[in-house]
Amino acid sequence: MSRILEFTKEYRRIVVVQAENPDADSLGSALALEEALPNEIVSLYCPVQVPKYLRYLQGWDRVVDDFDLEAEAAIIVDTSAQILLSKTLMKPEIANFLQNKPVLVIDHHETEPDLPFEFAEIRAPVESTTRLIFEDLTEDGQTISASVAQNLLAGLMSDTLGLTTASTGAGSFRLAADLIDRGANIYQLEQSRYELMKKSQRVLRYKADLIERVEYHLDGRLATVLIPFEEIQKYSDEYNPNVLILDELRMVEGVELAVALKTYPDGKLTGKLRASKPVAEELAAAFGGGGHPYAAGFRIYEDYAKFLPELIKVAADLLERLETDEEAG
Repeated sequence: MSRILEFTKEYRRIVVVQAENPDADSLGSALALEEALPNEIVSLYCPVQVPKYLRYLQGWDRVVDDFDLEAEAAIIVDTSAQILLSKTLMKPEIANFLQNKPVLVIDHHETEPDLPFEFAEIRAPVESTTRLIFEDLTEDGQTISASVAQNLLAGLMSDTLGLTTASTGAGSFRLAADLIDRGANIYQLEQSRYELMKKSQRVLRYKADLIERVEYHLDGRLATVLIPFEEIQKYSDEYNPNVLILDELRMVEGVELAVALKTYPDGKLTGKLRASKPVAEELAAAFGGGGHPYAAGFRIYEDYAKFLPELIKVAADLLERLETDEEAG
């Protein structure tokens, strides 16, 4: 029997939890579970507002920042890292819930879990959390609806950058085909995303400004850009600055690692990483974060001017070690 359905079968109310850095894999996972679970009430929780660039997935507006404390169990999707649930765990009533209620974690990241409570888990180092959900829900030949398949496909396409990353294998294409056979529509999915990703003239001018401010380090192997809080306030509702710039940096000749850094009034500094070499996860882990070899993130509390040299040094060490390993092997 499906481990997910086995975990939830005794409960009337379930809450599905995303981390505070939601992406299409976590959102697609949450929306798929909302429909696939037979429980009477399935609520979707995220401590932050769903970013605008993810709102091409129908049902995104059912994700709320009000945790259902009346639920009898929780499912956490796409993370097993404490730092990515810190906003959730800062609320005593939610921390107490997670300490005392049954919790299932479904996560595909290789980073070892460090959650401060007991949990059951479905974990494997595959390309997306939606794969784990699909394989579990269909393990005994069960069917899933077209809309569940659509949300699962969204997570797969997102975490493989459209089936193009190094984590993409033949199984990824077979999974996409299986989901399409079950009613997912890849054209509709990409058209919805394309319409949402259109930029206003104002945002395009801001993108040009971001490009002008990019700094290159390590002979052009590392590219960084700083996004201060004022710009986060000004533009994030219309277009995520990270999304606006990171893929551009990844495409620059010679750049092997791109980092977008955001600063906040409380001293928080966040970093989003994209890489053409498998070092992003290790770099993020050095600063308490995690993710994938080619895409990761972290959050710390440190002054930007002090932090940047640290970032450059760790990046240099990782790239040098990788180069040495490649030469040796």
